[in-house]
Amino acid sequence: MTAPLLSPAMDKPEWLIGMEAVLEVLNEGVVITNEHQQILYVNSRFIEMTGISRQDLSGSYASQFYSPQEWDFVARQINAGFQHGHNRYAFVLPRKDGGRLPVIISSRTLLHSGRKFGIVTFTDISEQVRVTEELRSANAKLQNRQMEIEEDLRLAARVQNSLAPRSLVWGTMSVDAFYHPVHSIGGDFALVNSLDQDHLSLLVCDVSGHGIGSALVANRIYSETTAHLRSGMPFLEMFRKLNRFLIEDIAGSGMFVTLAAARIDPQRRSMVFAGAGHPPAMLARQGQGPLLLESRSMILGAFPEAVDATTNQEVQLESDDRIVLYTDGITEVFNSRGEMLGIEGVQEIVRQTSSLPPHEMKQGILDGVAAWREGSPTDDVSLMLVHVR
Repeated sequence: MTAPLLSPAMDKPEWLIGMEAVLEVLNEGVVITNEHQQILYVNSRFIEMTGISRQDLSGSYASQFYSPQEWDFVARQINAGFQHGHNRYAFVLPRKDGGRLPVIISSRTLLHSGRKFGIVTFTDISEQVRVTEELRSANAKLQNRQMEIEEDLRLAARVQNSLAPRSLVWGTMSVDAFYHPVHSIGGDFALVNSLDQDHLSLLVCDVSGHGIGSALVANRIYSETTAHLRSGMPFLEMFRKLNRFLIEDIAGSGMFVTLAAARIDPQRRSMVFAGAGHPPAMLARQGQGPLLLESRSMILGAFPEAVDATTNQEVQLESDDRIVLYTDGITEVFNSRGEMLGIEGVQEIVRQTSSLPPHEMKQGILDGVAAWREGSPTDDVSLMLVHVR
């Protein structure tokens, strides 16, 4: 049964009358209620927050302004406040226009002269709620965009992986290849190209950096080198064209390229090798330590005169020779003591594995590098192994 409506002026205790001047200057809305949840007093800030006049508020019950569902929640909070002497929770404050103002409600029970009063403050948090909603919306958009980017990267990775050479047998030679980007896409790539039945061309390339930018440049260089190799262009001319392309067409990208290329004539048992700023290729021959084939040209894309006129080297091949081309993701790995594997370390791994069957030798090299390396790879890795039978 609802308590009879009392006149706020008659029910207002003396201590409240003395505090009204202080309560009027507070930034929070303040409501004082009696034990029947009848409103005895509201300050000006509360009136401003609700848009409801003091006359309509005074003597009313808080339940009059909430929906039944809302009041069910508020009533539970009031009971909790009475049981513990205080309570604090986030909810809404009804407005005259039917809207709801987000607020933090703090309540405290006051016992005075045998009576129980409720002192309730309302702190406007509408700005915080607005900012939170904006952040939630922005985060949702960012999450959707992230999903789109991840899907694009998955597609890009599939495209780039499709460009990686597969292990193959070509006449009296076999080629085993390995490619692993440190991210979903990377700046390494390798090519195997047969211009005719008499020559097999091989190329391993490393674009500086990692990720999307390097992958885009790598794919562009891939197209250029593929066209040059298919045309049978000499390596010296190809290197000069690639260097000019990087400087003039991709100027300002900060991207540089190293590469190693080989063209093998199995009938003549000869190979032409050329490198530009790249780790030396290795020629492993039974009974000998691996021969290093050093780059004679500088890194491409940095200097107009990077390509040396003597960049080509011709090497005679023998039966069971192994040719190893790779990127610096193989050599620039560190152990737990901070020591880099380096060229000499890879050279020793190649020597130890050179008597194995070709596919086992490739895996043996990768296993040897992994055994030296502490942790996961930090750079893109490409490896190509050619076996001359």
